[in-house]
Parts: sequence; C-alpha cells; structure tokens
Amino acid sequence: MTGWTTHLARPDDPDAAALLREYMAEMVRRWYGRPERPGEVDAALAEMPSDDLVPPTGLLVLARRDGRLAGCAGLRRRPGWAELTRVYVRPAHRGSGGGAVLLAAVEAGAGAAGADRIRLDTRSDLVEARALYARHGYREIPAFNAGPYAQHWFEKSLPARVDDAAASR
Repeated sequence: MTGWTTHLARPDDPDAAALLREYMAEMVRRWYGRPERPGEVDAALAEMPSDDLVPPTGLLVLARRDGRLAGCAGLRRRPGWAELTRVYVRPAHRGSGGGAVLLAAVEAGAGAAGADRIRLDTRSDLVEARALYARHGYREIPAFNAGPYAQHWFEKSLPARVDDAAASR
C-alpha cells in the first residue's frame, strides 16, 4: 500500500503508548456501548498489559501513513506459533490498507521467529476486525483460550520459510 511504512517499537515508546491507549479506549467504548469513564482505560491497560510485546517474548509494530502515526499490531510468541493482538488503525486512516500492512508486518515477524501459524481471539462486536482477518486468510477455529473477552478465535498457517525448506531436504 502506498504511503504506508512500519517499524518495531517498545510498548513504552511514547508513540506506541499513545496508540495502545487509543486502542484500549476504543475497546472499552465498544464493549460497554458508551464513552469510557475516568479510570476505565487505565484499568483495562493494567488488566491486559502489553509489556511482553518486546523481544524475545513478542513484538510491537507501528504503522505510519504518509509519515503520520496511524496504527499498531502486536505479536506474542508461543511455542511453535504466535498470537496476534492489539491490532488498531486510527479512524482517520481506516479503509486505506493499514490493517493489511500491519498483518503483513506481524506475519513476517512471526515467520522469522519460527512460528508456523498465527492465532488470535476477538470479540463479536469487532465486526470489521473479523472481516479483515477473514479477507487475509485467517479461519475461525475452536476456542484455544478462555479469555474474558474472547468470543471468536482465528488461525492462519504461515508459509514455510525458504531456509527451513532448504534445511529439510
């Protein structure tokens, strides 16, 4: 997608922290169907921290569109697979390919870390996210966790890495 770039960041980087706060505020608003109340976003950030989205346990990708901070996506490493989390595109940038750019970046990161698949959970109210995942080859699977907000579970197999395929010959 033209105009889009990505880079890795730490969750405590000011740009990353701002995006993660915006993401969580939107999650709170959509879950409760009302504006967030004082302290709710802080409580949600504490309940579901992002501090493990750093090597070696994970990564956090930030996206910029035409140089402007536009979105983020996180990845947690699990034995043999990776978990996608914190996918967020700022409203002004939605519909312009940012979700696809973020998915491609985290899929590349997962593959480079040796994961053979990516899994995620999401909620019923996040209709746009579920459509994004389906468009990009994620398929619904049975529950693989019991997260308090998990209502749908997805998985995508990643292609074998070239160096992995060569090693298996």
